[in-house]
Amino acid sequence: MRFDRLRLPKGCLMRAVRSTLIAVGGALILAGCAAQTPQTRVTRFHLDQPIAPGEVVVEPRDPTLAKDLEFQSYASIIQGELTRLGFGTARDLTKSELVAVADVRRYSQPIGQARSPISIGLGGGSFGGGVGLGGGVSFPVGKPKQNYEDITELSIQLKRRSEGTVIWEGRAQTGARSGTAAAAPEAQVRTLATALFRDFPGKSGETITVK
Repeated sequence: MRFDRLRLPKGCLMRAVRSTLIAVGGALILAGCAAQTPQTRVTRFHLDQPIAPGEVVVEPRDPTLAKDLEFQSYASIIQGELTRLGFGTARDLTKSELVAVADVRRYSQPIGQARSPISIGLGGGSFGGGVGLGGGVSFPVGKPKQNYEDITELSIQLKRRSEGTVIWEGRAQTGARSGTAAAAPEAQVRTLATALFRDFPGKSGETITVK
C-alpha cells in the first residue's frame, strides 16, 4: 500500500484534526497551570521528641508589632493551623506555656531569578535578604510589575515560655507573579502556614517542596 495515495473521508479528517487540536490545547493549559502553581520550600527542625499539644499564643518576633493589624491577620491564620493540630488558644496570654513566635518577610524580584536561600537551625538562623513585615514591595524604576514575583517567607518558633527553649522551628518560602491573587500577603501566609504544619512536626533538618 502506498501511503501517499491514502485518502480519508472529509468528515473523518475534520474529526481527526479537531481531536488533535483539543489534545494539544489541553496539554498547553495543563502546562500553563503547572507553571503558575506556586511552589513552597519548607524546612523544619525539632528535638525528635514528642510535642504534646497545649495552650499556645502567637506572638511576633518583633514585639512592637504585637498590636499591628497586619500581623494580627497573620497570627489568626497561624493560630488556625495550630488549632487544627490540637493546640488550644491561650486565654491568658502571659501564662501560656507554649509560644509560637512568628516572623513574616516579603520582597520582590524578577521572575526566574534565584530566590534567597533558607538558612535555619533550631533556635537560630535566618532568611537571607528581604524586608520585614509591613515593609512593602518595591519595583525598580522602568521595570514592569508583571515581570516580577512577590516572595513571602514565614518562620515560626515554638517555644516553652518557662524555659525559653525552642522545641520546634519551621521556615517556608513561596512566591507568585506580582499583581495576582496568589501574591496577596494573606494568601501567601496561608499557603506557608499550611505547608509548615503539614505532617507536623515533619522530618527534622529536611527541606521539602510543597505544591
